Amino acid sequence: MNQENSQQAAQEQAAQEQERAHIQVILASGSPRRREILEREGIPFQVRVSEVDETLGPDLINLPEEAAKDLAQRKAGVVVQELLDENFCGHAVVIGADTVVAVGGRIFGKPEDEEAARAMLASLSGRAHRVITGVSVWLIAAPTPEDVSVGFRTLHEVSFVRFKELSDQVIAEYVATGEPLDKAGAYAIQGKGAHLVERYDGDFDNIVGLPVGRLLEEFSEIFEAAR
Repeated sequence: MNQENSQQAAQEQAAQEQERAHIQVILASGSPRRREILEREGIPFQVRVSEVDETLGPDLINLPEEAAKDLAQRKAGVVVQELLDENFCGHAVVIGADTVVAVGGRIFGKPEDEEAARAMLASLSGRAHRVITGVSVWLIAAPTPEDVSVGFRTLHEVSFVRFKELSDQVIAEYVATGEPLDKAGAYAIQGKGAHLVERYDGDFDNIVGLPVGRLLEEFSEIFEAAR
């Protein structure tokens, strides 16, 4: 091999190693709020959503923090398994997230219909509640389809929200906007639901659906490699 060909081969090898070292971020969630948060932070990512059974067993139904983490882990885990089944090659971080609203040990997920949304909002009226987001971060390192390592860490963040006293009319008018129907706790603090809130404490992004500040702090090297 002459010197020119040797240099070209070295450059190609270096380029291939750099490409393999780059980390692809995959958001295992169809939530537009979570997409907006990652876009705001300038993190390049792809969205990949799979159907996940979100039924909570009796061991989780009264444990909101554990339930949120379990659901986030399920969502990310399904996407990770799909990638491995497709013989994924490279480096990727898969992020699964799930947000629940809780009063005491009672969990409020997404309402099934308008009646359920009205009932949730009436239960939260004049009271403080927790907003818990579970986040599961999985790292896949696969230099080749046969050489694969997978690791993950699951955490949760808690914020606190207190509602104003809500009249039946205020609840009915808000539900009529349609906003509550795909939101945990039947409201969106970043949307029209802001007028229901008396105050909040903690991470606002966590209430919206993704505690991105904590993710960037605790997984800083991973996200820097993804940029």
